[in-house]
Amino acid sequence: MAIYFYSRLDGEYAAFSNFSPHGFELDGKYWPTIEHYFQAQKFPGTDYAERIRLAKTPKQAKSLGRSRAVPLRPDWEAVKIDLMRRAILRKFETHADLRALLLSTGDEDLVESAPTDYFWGAGRTGTGQNWTGKLLMEVRAILREREAGGNAL
Repeated sequence: MAIYFYSRLDGEYAAFSNFSPHGFELDGKYWPTIEHYFQAQKFPGTDYAERIRLAKTPKQAKSLGRSRAVPLRPDWEAVKIDLMRRAILRKFETHADLRALLLSTGDEDLVESAPTDYFWGAGRTGTGQNWTGKLLMEVRAILREREAGGNAL
């Protein structure tokens, strides 16, 4: 049975959302949410990326990241999934309670039930690519493997 989650910050699996307020350090900086990190990576090394990192909310970070007033990095389509994977892994490495929650899902499918997102989520019809869910399941497997091997995080 699949486990569904979305950006609403209530519910048992709300922490799976990229908007959840679980910050982490990555690339030498502190990021308040995955959304902040992900959106800023569209503009690496720019003042605009820093503006996104310092946005008050993940919604604001997303809005800034969607602007095309600043040129998007040319390799964005090629790197966006790997960047999201890094951020998700780092978030769950950083927060033991979230790691335990993710591992508690066993082998269930994880589905971001974002009604308008057919790339990161399942979309309204459930036919989306669900990359957020796929990456969470990849991270779950990585963390499970580390735990089984006794490797410290």
